Amino acid sequence: MIVLITGVAGFIGMNCAAALLNRGDTVVGIDNLNDYYDPALKKARLERLQDRKRFQFQRVDVADEEAMARCIGALPDQSSVLHLAAQAGVRYSLEKPTAYLQSNVRGQLSILEAVRHHGTIRHLAYASSSSVYGGNTTMPFSTDHRVDRPISLYAATKRSAELMSWCYAHLYGLPQTGLRFFTVYGPWGRPDMSAYLFTKAILAGKPIKVFNRGEMRRDFTYIDDIVAGTLAALDRPPASESAAPPHTIYNLGNNNPQELLTFIRTVEAACGRNAILEMQPMQPGDVKETCANIDSSKRDLGYQPKTTIAEGIPKFVHWFRQYHAI
Repeated sequence: MIVLITGVAGFIGMNCAAALLNRGDTVVGIDNLNDYYDPALKKARLERLQDRKRFQFQRVDVADEEAMARCIGALPDQSSVLHLAAQAGVRYSLEKPTAYLQSNVRGQLSILEAVRHHGTIRHLAYASSSSVYGGNTTMPFSTDHRVDRPISLYAATKRSAELMSWCYAHLYGLPQTGLRFFTVYGPWGRPDMSAYLFTKAILAGKPIKVFNRGEMRRDFTYIDDIVAGTLAALDRPPASESAAPPHTIYNLGNNNPQELLTFIRTVEAACGRNAILEMQPMQPGDVKETCANIDSSKRDLGYQPKTTIAEGIPKFVHWFRQYHAI
């Protein structure tokens, strides 16, 4: 299979590309290598892929409609597209809202148009987020729940992308799957995520900002489990039914939310040092708890997350020490 992956230099993108290459697929990788966080990390991820025989890379912004039309238009019939490029981060969306509209909304439209005009793309799977559930307090979050009350612009753009994809599936019969990721962590993770921030601060002897005074729970999900679920979804394009377009959405989470302070204690143990906690109020756009209902992911994809934070955090800390030569 030939798969075009957008955001291939990202955390999930690089790991999905490596898994596809390992099983014998060909990967065409797209990324704009922007500076939302240190591009050196993105380039280091790319270096892990660029010597692979069945990997190609093109530096392209997904919001560039003409460039994406060329990239996707050049794919052979029955190729697939895994769209992971996005402007991430809830808090940053308060500071740079236009970046989210450009990447997450215009970028989604650019991909959809290119896939539509190609005509024979087998499947478009794309990244969404648990953030679309907004302030929903019914746990666990189910794909059957209402998601029309986002509490951050990031969430609003990801939900917009889902709605656009549903529309294109309805209008043009494009087989599509949206994947709502829940707090992904692991080696090669993003520097703006909690595992990275906490590990960096603990090893440097600096304080950790603990929002809502630690009264938060997150469905932390290890990268290997996310990759397994993503590839399982990519391999299973939804079929058209008489009353519904070929579009479906799955939660990919751990279904085992952890207290934020428990997560911090696990990072402490892996680092061999105590954290300095700086208690902070709740941040705008944040939520107190996330938990994924993964019943449909288990049923349809065979998805079964296996990695606990007790197993995953030491792996991340080990990578962090190696990458930063600590």
